Amino acid sequence: MKKFFPTLFFSLFGMFSCKGYGDLAVAEFEKMLLDDGNVQLVDVRTPDEFADGHIAGAVNINWFSKEFLQEAESRLDKDRPVMVYCRSGRRSAAAATKLESAGFKTFNLQGGILAWTAAGKPVTQDDGAAGAKADGAPAAGKYEVERFLTDGGEPVDITLIKHGSLEIRYKGLSFQVDPVAEYGKHTDYAAEFPKADVILVTHEHPDHLEDATIATLTGTNTLIILNQTSRDRIGRGESIANGGKRELPGGVLLEAVPAYNTTPGREKFHPKGNGNGYVLTLDGLRIYIAGDTEDIPEMADLKDIDIAFLPVNQPYTMTLQQCVAAAKAFTPKVLIPYHFSQTDLSGLPALLPGIDVRLRQMQ
Repeated sequence: MKKFFPTLFFSLFGMFSCKGYGDLAVAEFEKMLLDDGNVQLVDVRTPDEFADGHIAGAVNINWFSKEFLQEAESRLDKDRPVMVYCRSGRRSAAAATKLESAGFKTFNLQGGILAWTAAGKPVTQDDGAAGAKADGAPAAGKYEVERFLTDGGEPVDITLIKHGSLEIRYKGLSFQVDPVAEYGKHTDYAAEFPKADVILVTHEHPDHLEDATIATLTGTNTLIILNQTSRDRIGRGESIANGGKRELPGGVLLEAVPAYNTTPGREKFHPKGNGNGYVLTLDGLRIYIAGDTEDIPEMADLKDIDIAFLPVNQPYTMTLQQCVAAAKAFTPKVLIPYHFSQTDLSGLPALLPGIDVRLRQMQ
């Protein structure tokens, strides 16, 4: 698996001057976005400007806000490069300087989004339809999107929808994991996402299985994969048990792995042998979606995991300490906690040195 550290980052040091940040022309900016799965893209314009059209995958942090730096520090990772832009490049240059002074390594788009569009590059709108774009761009703006690269350099975009719900985009295909519209914040899957090529369901609890949302996302050729109890509930789809394997569209290999509780008194929440976790292999990139589980012994059998999604909400899944034990059992390159409800995760990165722990908004 290719490293997630910036492929262009070190070669760009020469572009820095006393101003601290690096200026990139449109072609260089686009190349870094496409080549480097570790960058963070930030639009520093106002929310209204952002909604009128922005670069796919950007998050909006308004430079004019009095809390600009505070918001940036709460939403961005100082260990990963930050790419910023505005309308013409002036605000983002000021924002880049501010971010550099706070310890971020920053790159600024010369000429801003005006130069981007003048070069014929695409923008998307935060109007609820971004996820349905024919080019397969993720639902930018409303959700955080993590981009990774396969061994062959193919981008994989993971949209962090909420709680246990994710979307994975690969080769123009949409893989939905535990899509639920009405748990927590409302998600309008019909407007925000295309019909799914594959829907994966880990188990039958209502925050993971919602028949109406599955119906919304189901197209003519949608493949639904789920545990047996979930299939019994909705009466359709293809069941898979722990240990099962299947090839999915796009040459993706699916492995169903155990997910269950072990703490005495909690076994009733997720009994052994019922629910699934899933490991997806996309051209060498291995993604582990744990489902609802504690730090079970089978995790030691996981190999070469690049990105892991582990649930952290006692008593139904893991405590913070169990999450640490789980991560140490198979040492993923990147850990993104999910399904964490009100659990305080702030101390998790310090407990897992050597693992890229990314704390993201998933509620």
